[in-house]
Parts: sequence; structure tokens; C-alpha cells
Amino acid sequence: MADTQTDINPPWDEQRATLALWAIAGLGPRTLAAVRAFAGGALSRLASTPVRDWVADVPVPATVRQRLAAVASLDTLASRTEEACARTGLQVAFAGTPAYPARLVGVEDAPPLLFHLGNPGPPRRRLAMVGSRHPDQGFLPFARTFARRVAEAGVGVVSGAAEGVDRACHWGALDVGAETWAFLGSALDALDPAQARLLPHFLERGGVYFSELPPGVRASTTTFPRRNRLIAGASDAVLVMRAGLESGSLYTAEAARVQGRPVFALPGDVWQPAAAGCNALLADGRARACTSAETICAVVGVHPVRAVPAGRDSGWWEALSVEARGAYGLLDRVPRSFDEVLAASPLSPAALTSALVELELSGLVVQHPGKRYEKV
Repeated sequence: MADTQTDINPPWDEQRATLALWAIAGLGPRTLAAVRAFAGGALSRLASTPVRDWVADVPVPATVRQRLAAVASLDTLASRTEEACARTGLQVAFAGTPAYPARLVGVEDAPPLLFHLGNPGPPRRRLAMVGSRHPDQGFLPFARTFARRVAEAGVGVVSGAAEGVDRACHWGALDVGAETWAFLGSALDALDPAQARLLPHFLERGGVYFSELPPGVRASTTTFPRRNRLIAGASDAVLVMRAGLESGSLYTAEAARVQGRPVFALPGDVWQPAAAGCNALLADGRARACTSAETICAVVGVHPVRAVPAGRDSGWWEALSVEARGAYGLLDRVPRSFDEVLAASPLSPAALTSALVELELSGLVVQHPGKRYEKV
């Protein structure tokens, strides 16, 4: 279940003791560090002794002490957790092992282990791309295309698998078979229906689901802000794609600031509430402006290879309907209104609408507010 290379990893007994204690609700990284100090620097010393012999003196909150007192031994608790992981195929990555995100090591309040589904790839530059669940109309195809360009340049895309911008960015990476990581606010055996539907696509195309939460823990209003520090910590930089003033993406930006990660934001129209959070980050200097995938790739140290636009010699072109090909030929890099495109097209309004939707879903066209369309 876990990588146990002896040259870089702690002894297996220490890992099992860590796994057991991590399964206790309310016992976080700081409390675990206090327990380790109590045990003389090695949690495995507690594993060889019945819990009743030391639980009264261990420095943990009263609620955690009560939960520990109900356990006979750490070995028993570790076995229960291992069995729960085995039932749903979860793997465990301990800090310092190859599967554990290297950028998280050394981050204050980082978990000692992560549960994961999928196999993390080799070290690479990674960008956290986060945003609102409900951005302005037409933004999601743009976000997907932007993320695809980032992924094509060899940058890993990190996000939270939430509805809206997060999910669009994951799809952008998955479109080109690139690695993408999702940090979830629930245990990996407690996915919501949308996350469960997305998981097979991740596993088939090189994606990974991560969670610090042990099996059985459901998402709550406290787990989502906590997971945002992991999204930032596992990345080389954070890009806030779209965020209102109350967006949870701002927690990720703040975590990145505390961790010393560069923070970027896409500027938006000043009258657009969905972009107010991004504009606020830029206005008070908490983020730098980003306007292209090429710019952000350069920031994380990767020389991007610009995606080849769809054309008559590409597979993208052949996959489009005749109507979509015709509509694409009427568009340009300057936004055009629906009425302008309709006036130049032989299609009916309904057929043109369908063609433009197809182009948006293919990531070839962006719809701006006011039903204005632009080639990507």
C-alpha cells in the first residue's frame, strides 16, 4: 500500500504508527508533532505499548484523548485503516516517498501522509489553477483551453475538482493526456457524484486524486478551506482564473502567499461580479496579472510550445460538424456578435447556435459576455 524504500523512508513501524494516529478525528499535523515529541521522536515507541498505558499523559485535546482511549493499540487502528483503503483501492503516500508531492515537504502544517487514487508521475513544474464554481457565461471553455495550453507545455495542472473553473482546468489537461492532480475536501471513498463520474477519466489519462482525510470522512465547510493549502503547497505557483469576492479560491491565494508561492490572477471586467475577487487581488498587490498561458508557463520555468490551432490539416477539423466548420471560418481573433456572424452565415439562428456551442465545447471558440464570439 505504501512505498517502503529504506533509503529515504522512515521504518515501516513508524509509518504504521503515523497512519494509525492520523485516522483519529481531530488529530492534525501540529498535534501529531506534539505526540511525536512526547514519544521521544518516534511514534513507533507508542505502537509497541497498549494505548491505555500512555493515553492519560499524551498532549492531545480531550476529544482526541477520548477517541484514543477507545482503541486497544495503534496496530489495531492501523490495520483497520489499511483494510478500509484496500476495499476501495486507496494508496498511501508518506512524506518523503516518491508518491508524496515533493513541494509539500517542508510546508508548515503539511500532512504526514496523503491518500491517493492514481499514480503520481515524476517531478515536474506544476501550476495550481483555481476559480469560481459559477463564473460568467462563456468562461469555462476559455478556462479549459487555457489549461490545455499549460498542460501541452509540460506543466502539471493542480486544482480541486470542484464544479466550474476547477473542473474545466482538469479537463483541459485531460484533453491532451497530461498529468493533473485534484486535492479533495473529502475522503476518497466519500466522493460526491460528480467527482465519482470524473474519477475514471483521471485514472485513464494520468490524473491523480489526493486527500489528507482518512477513509469515511465526508466533505464539510471546514475541510474545503483546509484542502486549499494543499493545492497551493503542491504547486510552483497559483493562478486564480475567476473569483468573486466570496470565492473559496481566495483561500488558495492566501495559502500561496503564506507559503511563498507566486500568485497570479486573470483580470476581468470591472462590472463583472464573477471577476471581482481577481480584480481585488490585483488592485491591492496580492497577485500579479496574467493574460496568457505562455506567460504563466515562463513563470514556472517551462518554455511553452503553443498549441496548433485547429485547421483543415488537423484531426480537430475532421471531428467537427460541417456547420461548426463553417461557423469557425467566419470568426476571428476579434470578438464578433452573434448577429454579425449570423448575417455572414447561411445557417439558421438555431443551427448557428448549435455550431457555436460545439466550437465552445471543443475549446476552439470563446464566448464573451453579450454573445460575442472569438477564435482561440
